[in-house]
Amino acid sequence: MPDHGTYQRLIGLLDSTATPYELIDHEPEGTTETVSALRGHSASEAAKCIILMVKVDRRVTRHVLAVVPGDRRVDLGAIRTLFAARYVGFCDAATAERLAHAVPGTVLPFSFDPGLELVADPDVVARPRLYFNAARLDRSLAVSGADYARLARPRVERIASGGSE
Repeated sequence: MPDHGTYQRLIGLLDSTATPYELIDHEPEGTTETVSALRGHSASEAAKCIILMVKVDRRVTRHVLAVVPGDRRVDLGAIRTLFAARYVGFCDAATAERLAHAVPGTVLPFSFDPGLELVADPDVVARPRLYFNAARLDRSLAVSGADYARLARPRVERIASGGSE
């Protein structure tokens, strides 16, 4: 697995801002439902991070990191409306890895790339504890939703569908 330095960048951000966090080591896993069970919490407490390609028109394509609760799906129609886009789809793995500076299954709910816009569902930032893989398959992190919102500064919009709404 390539080392993008993203894990160290995240830990540096948390430490430099004196943000309380918990590191959780576990078996290597990138699937939200499975890793949530390994960490000992419900999938609804996890941040599911999906990188999308948003075609605003024929010439303008944006990339969006959509963060929703782990037991929900990204509502592509809501993303399309939010960006007044013609098309919204899932990004290919190579582009996602380049923009997220992490391999699929380890994407953080943070954007460290100016070409990747961050949008989080309000139910993510409202979580007392938010769990996510820490740019590694074998280590996760937990922070409060409020601390996540303060550090990541996502655009907060209703973008989740399914699950408990």
